[in-house]
This record gives sequence, C-alpha cells and structure tokens, in this order.
Amino acid sequence: MDIRYSIAPQNAEQMGTEALRGQFLVEDLFAYDQARWVYVQDDRMLLGGCVPRKEVRLEADPAIIGGSHLLERRELGIFNVGEPAEIRVGTEHYQLNRLDALYVGRTTEPVMVSSRDSEHAARLYLVSTPAHREYPTMIVSQHNAEAIELGSLETANRRTLRKYIFPGGATSCQLVMGFTQIHEGSVWNTMPCHTHLRRMEAYLYFDLAADAVAFHLMGRPEHTRNLVVRNEQAIISPPWSIHSGTATASYSFIWAMAGENQEFTDMDAVPMEALA
Repeated sequence: MDIRYSIAPQNAEQMGTEALRGQFLVEDLFAYDQARWVYVQDDRMLLGGCVPRKEVRLEADPAIIGGSHLLERRELGIFNVGEPAEIRVGTEHYQLNRLDALYVGRTTEPVMVSSRDSEHAARLYLVSTPAHREYPTMIVSQHNAEAIELGSLETANRRTLRKYIFPGGATSCQLVMGFTQIHEGSVWNTMPCHTHLRRMEAYLYFDLAADAVAFHLMGRPEHTRNLVVRNEQAIISPPWSIHSGTATASYSFIWAMAGENQEFTDMDAVPMEALA
C-alpha cells in the first residue's frame, strides 16, 4: 500500500515538481480486478480505485488499518464513474449506475464489488475514513443528491455541486463526499479559493479528455504551487492548503473530506489579493 505521510507547509514550499507530485498527486489509482489503495496520514483517509471485471472483495493491509476487516473501524464511500456496478455488503445487494454513490457504514461484513457487465466494467472510486459508530448503508443517485449552483460565466467558474454523503444526505461519522461538474464555457473550480484547517480534502478529476490536462493549485495562499493532473488522477489537499484548479477542456471532480466536523460551510475564504 502506498503511504503518504503528513508534511508541513514549510517543507512543501522547498519541493520541486517531482517531489510535489510524489507527495500530493495520486496516479494509476484504477486497477483491474483489485482494489488499489493509498493511505493518507492526514485524517487517516484511504483513497482507492477498482475496475472489477469479476467480483472483488475490498480489503486493505491489516497492519495499516489495524483490523482484519476493511470497515471494522471505518466507513466507506463508493462512487461510480464507469458502467453500472453491483455492490454486495454481506447479504445485501446494491446497484450503482454511473455517478451514483454508496455509503457503507462500519461493519465486519465483507464488501464485494463487481460490474453488471464484465465487458463494460464499472470504475469505482473509493474513499474510507475512520468511524466511531455504525450508520446505515445508503445509496444516493445523482438525481437525489442535493445540488447547489455556484459561480458565473462572467468569471469562468459556473458549476453545479452535488452533495451525497453529508448531514442531510447519507449520514456518516466524518466522511463528506460529492462531486462538482464544471459548466460548458467555464474552467475554474473552487475559485475564489479557501482553506479549512479542521479537515483535509481530496479531489479526483474525471471526465477529462485524453488530450486535456487540469492545473491544480495548492499550497498556502501566499506560497501557491501548481500540479498538472490528468483524467482519473487524485490530489491530496492537507488542511493548510488551498485546493483549486482550471483545465484545458471540460471536466468534473469528486471531492471528499474528513476531519473534525462535517459543516460544509466551515471554510476560511482566501481574498484574491492574498494569493501569491
């Protein structure tokens, strides 16, 4: 399992491009017929990907998660960015269409994932965080997710944000998860930008064309850096960092947070004049 250790902002500011990418960019997350995980020490988040052409049991290194079952002390969000999926939690079965998500609460039951059609595989993005109690497993479709319209065409940041796992949607211990779709003619996400010292965040960029790239901004507001990101690559954003980006073509991204609270509006806005 790939482990990404916590790092102070002063250290990140001394890194070159290769070191920054090795610390904060997650490449090659989606693997056929296996769950590939990255363990992020910030808030002990697990990021994973799986492209199941056959049924796959979701497991992680017991030495890392401290238990014999993946969700013995954890909860899980499964977001489908591919063809229809079948999820089995114990004896319960769930179907995930594209852009549907499943919240799975703390359990010792096996979690099995597969594709409805093995020749047209699902692409499952997985985010797991520690959990102190059980909450019901719940499916949320993109049509039932709470939608918020943000930005404008004039500032090239018009976008629709959909909340899936949050207070008021699928209830969880600390995981908050959803996705944002950038409207045609806009390019910026999460701009104006912000930080939130009480929780970390991860982005998965997807629906980005093969010949397109995103430019993700990170770092303290007064010491910004950028990383080039391609389709289905993830960015780890520590609590001290902004997390914003633009791209050369249309795209969407899945956001997931974990930390001290689940208040969506608990963020520290960064004035444009503070960016450097």
